[in-house]
Amino acid sequence: MSQQSLLYLSRQDVEEINLPMIKIIDALEAMFFEKGNNKVEMPPKPGIHTEKDSFIHAMPAYIPSLGAAGMKWISGYPSNQAKGLPYITGLLILNDPRTGFPLAVMDATWITAKRTGAATAVAAKKLARVNSSTVGIIACGVQGRSNLEALASVFKIKNVKAYDLYPEVAKSFSRNMEQTLGVEIKIVDHPRKCMVSDIVVTSGPILREPNPVIKSGWLPQGAFASAVDFDSYWQGSALFEVDKIATDDIDQMEYYRKEGYFKETPKAYADLGDILVGRKPGRENDHERTFCINLGIALDDMATAIMIYRAARKRGIGRELPF
Repeated sequence: MSQQSLLYLSRQDVEEINLPMIKIIDALEAMFFEKGNNKVEMPPKPGIHTEKDSFIHAMPAYIPSLGAAGMKWISGYPSNQAKGLPYITGLLILNDPRTGFPLAVMDATWITAKRTGAATAVAAKKLARVNSSTVGIIACGVQGRSNLEALASVFKIKNVKAYDLYPEVAKSFSRNMEQTLGVEIKIVDHPRKCMVSDIVVTSGPILREPNPVIKSGWLPQGAFASAVDFDSYWQGSALFEVDKIATDDIDQMEYYRKEGYFKETPKAYADLGDILVGRKPGRENDHERTFCINLGIALDDMATAIMIYRAARKRGIGRELPF
């Protein structure tokens, strides 16, 4: 490639490459192992906030073992949904680690959805019971779909309970995921009914001042929960019942705590990197309630984007753009 040009990958291009979920899970697992061994670079993500509960974040990261370096510029606007627009939009830039030159600019929407689900699967492999077969999905949007897809890639899921504030969203989720994954999905009329599951995922919008509905006593013994919406669905009393709370990055979680999030959330005992390298234990018995708060880190994105870039080059997908 000439260093006077870069590859542009639209959302359609990224979706056409259609990187398999299991490959993303494997890449993230390898990345968290590197993170646990302090062989990556990822500063805290700075951001701006132009509307209530909205964000636009810059997310740089470098994974030497994968040759992946770059930054994601990502936004999340809950009010977009009422306008018929996606909640999450953004772009990702990959750079050549040897020269610093940009290699590619690509749409980040598909990447953000898939890598978030993959991170839940990585956490579940260490924190959920190995024979987990039932899943509860609370909030059935893009993240609900990608999280279920990822979990079904590593567990033998038999049935799913799904809840959404908007019944039509839950119905669409049920139709799509039953056809895609071949699992039975039951739509329920209250989030508590999703909690009677081996694995629970909450995937609503991230809110600075949430009105959480999940109460103490709802999460059963032995269950694993993944909150990809920070703690927006979880009351503090429910979280203090959990035996182990992990996260994808402890420093980032503490940064958010200083910014006004996680006001009633206990501190995490480990980051996924600590668990992957064996520095901290994962699940230790079948009775523990375990929990992971995946904040969404730039390392996830770089581990995924480098595979998309290489596949695009190999298959001739995308447009070459001059500087």
